[in-house]
Amino acid sequence: MTRRRQLFTERPGPTGPGRFASPRRRSAPGPAATTEGDTMDSTLTPARAQQVIAEARGRIDDLDARIIALVQQRMGVSAEVQTARIAVGGTRIALSRELEVLARYRTALGPQGTEVAMQLLELCRGRA
Repeated sequence: MTRRRQLFTERPGPTGPGRFASPRRRSAPGPAATTEGDTMDSTLTPARAQQVIAEARGRIDDLDARIIALVQQRMGVSAEVQTARIAVGGTRIALSRELEVLARYRTALGPQGTEVAMQLLELCRGRA
């Protein structure tokens, strides 16, 4: 594993960069929970299971649309930051800031959060 890869995948320690992570961390409901109060157990009929799946997929589609809109907003804000930084002679990318973002996502989402953050940062960097 390269040193760069280690920086992005290691868990932060108590004094590491991730200790500032979002205080609003919420635990997600388990796979058996639904918003309608149904329980997912062996008493579901095939027809009811299909209904639950269709409703859940609809909620997922709505969440995806919101996530896409937020990513697009983030891209615009990131472009503003880059433009301002370049205007005063700075660099387009601030590595220290990117490391903060990576740590925040890793802390909130686990090791795969780093990969999510990497893709997000790449999208928001724009064209060089």
